Amino acid sequence: MRDFVDGSAFNYEQGQRARKLFAAVVLAALDDAIADDKKYGNGPEQIARWARSRDGREVLSCAGIDPNERVVTGLMDFVSKGVRTSVALSREESERRMAANSDEAEAA
Repeated sequence: MRDFVDGSAFNYEQGQRARKLFAAVVLAALDDAIADDKKYGNGPEQIARWARSRDGREVLSCAGIDPNERVVTGLMDFVSKGVRTSVALSREESERRMAANSDEAEAA
């Protein structure tokens, strides 16, 4: 029984590592689309084409993201904002957005 529990824990950890790896691929695809948007102006279309492709759906699924049309729309909106993923995920950016939202709430 103990071997089964150890094996299950090991498999779970391996699965989590794989999910993180595929999430990193999704973030890289977003960064590439943002770079394309700044250079050629077609970033949202590029990420939508990728997310709707067989490979894109597979990567999104392996990252734990349901590859539906709502997700594709969200990815397109993210790319159109033009904020790199490293900046968007940083604590400073999060705090800046929270402060901006509270200022807007007070003004209304």
